[in-house]
Amino acid sequence: MTATAPRPRPSRTGRPSRTGQPSRTGRPSPAGRPSPIRRPFAAVALLAALFSLVSGLLLAGAGPAAAHAALTGSDPQDGAVVATAPKEVTLTFSEAIAVGDGSIRVLDPSSKRADTGVEPKDLSDGSTVRYGVELLPGLPDGTYTVAWQAISADSHPISGAFTFSIGAPSETTVALPSEEVGGGAVGTVYGIARYIAYAGFILLVGGAAFVLGCWPRGATARPMQRLVVRGWITLTAATLAMLLLRNPYTGSGKFADAFDLDGLQAVLDTKPGAALVSRLLLLGAAALFIAVLFGTYARREDAVEKRDLTFGLAVGGGVVAAGIAATWAMSEHASTGIQAGIAMPVDVLHLLAVAAWLGGLVSLLVALYRTPDIGSEAVRRFSRVAFASVLVLAATGIYQSWRQVGSWSALTGTRYGQLLILKVALIALLLAVAWFSRRWTGRLTDAGTASGASVTSEPSESSVTSEGAAETVETADDVAPERAAQLARQRAALTATKKKRIRDADAERSGLRRSVLAEAAIAVVLLAVTTLLTSTEPGRTEEEAKGASTAATAPAASGPVNLTMPFDTGGRNGKGTVRIDIDPGRSGANELHVWIDGSDGKPMDVPELKVALTLEAQEIGPLPVAPDRLAEGHWSASNVQIPMAGEWKVDVTVRTSDIDQVTIDKTVKIG
Repeated sequence: MTATAPRPRPSRTGRPSRTGQPSRTGRPSPAGRPSPIRRPFAAVALLAALFSLVSGLLLAGAGPAAAHAALTGSDPQDGAVVATAPKEVTLTFSEAIAVGDGSIRVLDPSSKRADTGVEPKDLSDGSTVRYGVELLPGLPDGTYTVAWQAISADSHPISGAFTFSIGAPSETTVALPSEEVGGGAVGTVYGIARYIAYAGFILLVGGAAFVLGCWPRGATARPMQRLVVRGWITLTAATLAMLLLRNPYTGSGKFADAFDLDGLQAVLDTKPGAALVSRLLLLGAAALFIAVLFGTYARREDAVEKRDLTFGLAVGGGVVAAGIAATWAMSEHASTGIQAGIAMPVDVLHLLAVAAWLGGLVSLLVALYRTPDIGSEAVRRFSRVAFASVLVLAATGIYQSWRQVGSWSALTGTRYGQLLILKVALIALLLAVAWFSRRWTGRLTDAGTASGASVTSEPSESSVTSEGAAETVETADDVAPERAAQLARQRAALTATKKKRIRDADAERSGLRRSVLAEAAIAVVLLAVTTLLTSTEPGRTEEEAKGASTAATAPAASGPVNLTMPFDTGGRNGKGTVRIDIDPGRSGANELHVWIDGSDGKPMDVPELKVALTLEAQEIGPLPVAPDRLAEGHWSASNVQIPMAGEWKVDVTVRTSDIDQVTIDKTVKIG
């Protein structure tokens, strides 16, 4: 009996069998050499690690999110000493804010509420944003603390505190939170959710646009389907997280309050909460769009029907994408400040251009690494889309920069301006790398696709072996349908691997893959910087707030204030000089001395002398002062209360006869 050697069968695991059967990749995988199929995963892992590193570094130096609105003034002012208790405390802001019960609290030296506890009154007038709370009657002397917390019109929480004194400063037991609202662990997680939301939007919109506009055959490719679906899942999950964290982010800072139903209801009544809910509703429409794109559209073969469906999907998808972008534009920086009506649609265009460029870039990277049959025409189409997106980004970015920065000093002297410079530098670097990609694109051919036909006409030795094994099984009496299906899948995998190996040998395609990977890496850093910009106070607002605060609290020269003012009442012996000393020349209690000298330089008595103080910038005064005569030509007043620092006008009225009098004035800085 002659024994025949059995024909070797391929391993079920796809690895080489002991008889030397090739692996599913179509070639042996020697020990120590990674399989080519792992390279895409390595690229994705590299980008994810880079994103995490950059985000962590930026978050580490960011602190609590800076807000668009800023406190520009108050009455009483910070550190002021007033003679009697005011009826109310008012706060002035640079931009519109949202307030509620307890947004402004006034605490006495023992940390008890000194205000009536009702919701702050809106005292705004025109472009001036001012809110106030009434104080309890009969407040004793001492130092009072004003703590305030609100939500800026661009969705960021703001808070602060200052003190003023009645009568004289005193010790206070008020303990304010050391951590600003919007900070801590909740603020960090909320900031990460913002980053992830932008990334999900870019993958969703950019991936769908790439398939629909650049590579329609990509609708049947599993890697492209997974990319867009994961973008939708990422954006949806991040939006839900932001909605739940909104209450603790703007309030207590405790994760447990994320599921407080009353707090969630309060969030839904705000503009940012309504924007997040609208985004979730639009994501429902986006899910239907994805189902049609990768379902009906992918299976449609008739050219006319597919063209009509492409137009419908483009219109519908564009409306949904613009709506999702508008949820950012209508609730953040673009919705407040100057020219908000123009800034919001410009911001929508900016976000769509970013998604088309960066999202399409990631899609191209996935297609080059994960799909063996993307052609050069699809790459050239994306090159044109990217060029148009850059033009839109340049136009909208210049306008946004002017609107948010406003001056060269703000560009270099504020955190927003410095981040903007970094963003522009990254865009320039990205464009430089994109230029190399465009060169590779111009030299790209479909030679790999053409040579792919030789895979079936000139099969490799391993393919013949597998086909022979399949024929043996098919002619056997104990043929198994499952086994036949497995062999068919193996033949398909071998053919696809052969195509991919030929494409990988294309120098132009390999160069394009490397340059696109570099672009994607830079885009990850750019996205992190851009997201941080959206949570940073614009340079224009920061400079305006600093200017207003400096004007309101302009310090004076230290020490007593000395004034000399000549006068002439017009009558006989009506000429002379008034000398005034104000000591110590700061807010609070002061000693005032007035000397009058005649034209001969000797002390001069007058029938009447009156003094008044006015702070015109804050509409305070005139505050009358009635000095007492101490000696010939010398008057004095003690405990003269100057409520706050600023540019005070000192009015002096001198009467030298029954009918001859004059009022003279001079402006002086009081510290």
